[in-house]
Amino acid sequence: MTKKQSNQILNFVTWFTGIVVSLAVAFGMINGSLTVPILDKVPYLLETVGWIVVITTLVSAVLAILQK
Repeated sequence: MTKKQSNQILNFVTWFTGIVVSLAVAFGMINGSLTVPILDKVPYLLETVGWIVVITTLVSAVLAILQK
């Protein structure tokens, strides 16, 4: 395997891990299993921020795939 191929695989693994972690955190915020004390004081703000993270993560993933 050449260095360029291994570099592409590493970049993909890093990108994919970031997507999975972002979605895990966002769904934790939506379900209420993950809280942020400042955001938790305003009703529905934590859930809204979670959905914003889900939407922006999915949009960025689609754009990254289309760019390739």
